[in-house]
Amino acid sequence: MGRKKKDLPLLNGVEIIDVAAEGNSLARVDDMVVFIPFGAPGDIADVKIDRKKRNYAEGHIDKLITPSPIRQQAKCEHFTVCGGCRWQHLPYDFQLKCKQQQVQDALQRIAKIPFPEITPILGSEEIWEYRNKMEYTFSNKMWLTFDQMRSGEEFPDRRAAGFHIPGAFDKVLDINKCHLQDDLGNRLRLFIKNFGKEHDYSFYDLREQHGLLRTLMIRITSIGEVMAVMVFGEDDKERIGELLTAVANEFPEITSLLYVVNTKVNDTISDQEIILFKGREYIEEEMEGLRFRIGPKSFYQTNSRQAYRLYSVARNFARLTGDELVYDLYTGTGTIACFIAPHVRHVIGIEYVPEAIEDAKVNAEVNQLANTEFYAGDMKNVLTADFIASHGHPDVMIVDPPRAGMHEDVVKVILEAAPKRIVYVSCNPATQARDLALLHEKYDVEAVQPVDMFPHTQHVENVVALTLR
Repeated sequence: MGRKKKDLPLLNGVEIIDVAAEGNSLARVDDMVVFIPFGAPGDIADVKIDRKKRNYAEGHIDKLITPSPIRQQAKCEHFTVCGGCRWQHLPYDFQLKCKQQQVQDALQRIAKIPFPEITPILGSEEIWEYRNKMEYTFSNKMWLTFDQMRSGEEFPDRRAAGFHIPGAFDKVLDINKCHLQDDLGNRLRLFIKNFGKEHDYSFYDLREQHGLLRTLMIRITSIGEVMAVMVFGEDDKERIGELLTAVANEFPEITSLLYVVNTKVNDTISDQEIILFKGREYIEEEMEGLRFRIGPKSFYQTNSRQAYRLYSVARNFARLTGDELVYDLYTGTGTIACFIAPHVRHVIGIEYVPEAIEDAKVNAEVNQLANTEFYAGDMKNVLTADFIASHGHPDVMIVDPPRAGMHEDVVKVILEAAPKRIVYVSCNPATQARDLALLHEKYDVEAVQPVDMFPHTQHVENVVALTLR
């Protein structure tokens, strides 16, 4: 017989005092720290504890007694349930203040090295409809919210198209309207969902792993080009053709209409064949006169306008004179490499994903940038002393690693190469701070510039300039 689950308390009149990691808020009750989602500093609330550990607890707001003076009405009807945009209830200027503090804390508490005053964060000019890429999941059994369950209403049709509930692979919230992308994305998703219902298409069963309609990716660039990639869980050519023909007729503005038949267990399409149904196999984005081709498997910063500001900061921090050999590590599809190429003697880009390197080569060719080279492979295996001896000693290195930061072997090679300047672009100030502590063996931090790419979330990009002592 299992142990009886311990009843956890309801804490009355708790004051929320700060923001915390993962977009949560924070309260202190006696000697216990309590992490609470969707709270605002200054809220007074009754908080129900959901999970208790020795020195902290997690809970949720059971009743908001006195709202914080800074609390605002969330724009989205799916707020608190969807799991995204966890800071919608906080004013944007306060969000920026919190992100600036996040960078400050990481440098002080993790890097523990000298650094100059941090330049004020560059906020996003657009705080809604700023994403150029969204991905949706189709499900035959939509997630019912607590309000829906309490309503007593019957929901015989559970077919949905939306987002996974955080931490639950088989639970999908049906989305009526998402404010993160141009409204064309909403109209396209709803059209496909309604077409599927009207024509009795099967929606994917995430537990049993079958069903025709599986996922949808929509990309919309700042110059108005549109890509839609429909992923099907079954190879029903007739029904696939019917749906995509209807989509093409309804949305003639789609530049690239593609599809995938994915019958494997996971949703990733990086290893799948992409089939062109109509239009081009790629769309294009533009930045400072340069054109960047984006395929269905390509990585591109999801906030196009802020990406330009981010890369401009990186280029300025590099202090380019026109005669430098630059190594662009974790180059992706070569966006930064191509962006700086007109301002340097030569650029060498290195990236783990071979398909991304092929895109980088195409981007360089399209923009007639003959002073670029690109290499694919694991960074710690490609960037070696022999590689540098063969390809030239870099004057500047620009690094833009994934959230996990740089491997210690990569940091070691950078220290051995000792370029005069390093520009470190990061989407995770914590791992960036860890790496800066290692680089401090030879480098000083000269400038720090946070950039907000993702309004209404806790995420922040940060650019740091380092100079060789």
